[in-house]
Amino acid sequence: MNQTPQSRVFSRGSYSEALRIGAILRKETVGGALLVAAAVIALIWANSPASDSYFALRDLKFGYEPWHLELSLGAWAADGLLAIFFFLVGLELKREFVAGDLREIKKSIVPVAAAAGGVVVPALIYAAINLTSPETLRGWAIPTATDIAFAVAVLAIIGSHLPSALRIFLLTLAVVDDLIAISIIAFFYSTDIQVTPLLLALIPLGLYAFLAQKYRHFFGRKAAAAWLILLPLGIVTWALVHASGIHATVAGVLLGFAVPVIRSQAGGGPGAGPGLAEIFEHRFRPISAGIAVPVFAFFSAGVAVGGWSGFVSALSDPVALGIIVALVLGKPIGILGTTWVLTKATRARLDDSLKWIDIFGVALLAGIGFTVSLLVAELSFGLGSPHDDHAKVGILAASLIAAVLATLVLTSRNRYYWQAEELEKVDADQDGIPDVYQGRP
Repeated sequence: MNQTPQSRVFSRGSYSEALRIGAILRKETVGGALLVAAAVIALIWANSPASDSYFALRDLKFGYEPWHLELSLGAWAADGLLAIFFFLVGLELKREFVAGDLREIKKSIVPVAAAAGGVVVPALIYAAINLTSPETLRGWAIPTATDIAFAVAVLAIIGSHLPSALRIFLLTLAVVDDLIAISIIAFFYSTDIQVTPLLLALIPLGLYAFLAQKYRHFFGRKAAAAWLILLPLGIVTWALVHASGIHATVAGVLLGFAVPVIRSQAGGGPGAGPGLAEIFEHRFRPISAGIAVPVFAFFSAGVAVGGWSGFVSALSDPVALGIIVALVLGKPIGILGTTWVLTKATRARLDDSLKWIDIFGVALLAGIGFTVSLLVAELSFGLGSPHDDHAKVGILAASLIAAVLATLVLTSRNRYYWQAEELEKVDADQDGIPDVYQGRP
């Protein structure tokens, strides 16, 4: 009797996609190192004898008040610079589902569902711990996001040869739960919505989308044109969304979604080279990873712990406790549990080159919640409030614990990952892909 072959999850995708993901992660490695360095500097400064100067700098205000843009440096970093980060989130998500390997439902269903599980379970755990306190319950979304730059920095430090299938899984997890997090911010953390500026924002956004679609080849060739024409439209869109009461980072995602992924026929068609989304990603990723996110981390991660007694006091707050348990336990339970249920429901099985401990290691790594978690903490409790400070302690502690645990698991599997990487290179040689495109001399 003929048996229907089982489908596999986390099997190797196209090698071109693996190369693209690898290039992105190499850039995120540098960004992750800068992110960690900025956070460490902020923590040291905020707990030094010169701490007053740090908080004075963070709270220094400037801007044009009639346009609701008189903000502190910390708020400019959260509302303005992070919009660049979320612009890249929008670009990457659209790229993955329009032209990447994940455009196929059978390949995208597992990481998308796992990302959803990695959002729901931590939120439920945090809510359960803070159920009796309506004031702290507001922070339920803090442990929902994964910081891909921080996670990739950990991979770089431990030298893990993580297979491309798991790298794509990790990147998709981070992008999807970032999108879920920004959707949560838009729906649950937006207050006093002003309809007029929100409707007015549709005008520059629509014009931006029209020009980007109509003249994609022109903006791809002429970098100056994109800066002089599209960037001002993006800034106006951002300012109007900010004035509407919706968090301004939502504007970044919308602008990213408006950029076309595939080249037009006038530009030579899909086979003629990267589309405008990939070109913009290449241009903006160094700004995001090298400036925007580290500066945000510098102004957001600085918290006066108050010595060991202050640290213990912070951990006794259900806010910090809920965040630590949700990120360290909830994330891997949600991701691993959802993936396991899907494989059982669809009778699929893991690729022969992987084991469940590999998925567990990546799920632990996803417990590194930093950038978006810090943002949601500020939106939940207010910058510099006691609960916000305790939330930051919880986020930092949880991210460190998750990083250590993931390092222990993935390091133990490094020899197997190296063997899988060699198989991928053999596949590339058989497909006739030149060594220069494989990152080899």
